[in-house]
Amino acid sequence: MREATKIIPVREQIADQLRSDIISGDLAPTTKLNEQQLANRFGVSRGPVRDVLLQLTKEGLLVAKNNCGVSVNSVLDPSMQELMVDIRRRIEVFAISQLKGKLTEMDFAELEDILVRLQDAFDAQEFNEVTKADIDFHRYLVHAAGGDELINLWYPIVLRMRMNYKRISKPKDCVDEHRAILEALKANKINVATTALRANIK
Repeated sequence: MREATKIIPVREQIADQLRSDIISGDLAPTTKLNEQQLANRFGVSRGPVRDVLLQLTKEGLLVAKNNCGVSVNSVLDPSMQELMVDIRRRIEVFAISQLKGKLTEMDFAELEDILVRLQDAFDAQEFNEVTKADIDFHRYLVHAAGGDELINLWYPIVLRMRMNYKRISKPKDCVDEHRAILEALKANKINVATTALRANIK
């Protein structure tokens, strides 16, 4: 039986595109965003755009100021970036500690699919898709460990980090690091998975 095509709501499509634009640098830090211009771009009314701008503000990608409207957030200075990395690492190490014996064969299959997406994105040099697959891999583990509550703590930190994230370099290294995490989890070796995770988050 063929799997039904997932229908993605318009608001999610707009949010996803704007996230990509910000993380890739197409929308530079401090760029002011205009609701009407965005509505025209996406062919929608201003209502959905306003909802998306509020959502991305909560995620930390945008900043709203009275009488100044909404603009792309500034990049973090090095010390703040280091702090964000440390907080993210702590959350994910906690998540890994909660996964002992918890992941199923279906979970591993989903994670394998994400690694295929990651490799394919590198092969196609589609670095926005590389970023999405990278985030999706970690989000899957965080959600499996703590559900929406842990995701809501983790996600804004990851997105804020990604605004000036320069670490991704060699495709093989990136894929191999994620593969090491997955193989350790398959073997239920939580200490090994934690070590692999720490090596990946830098």
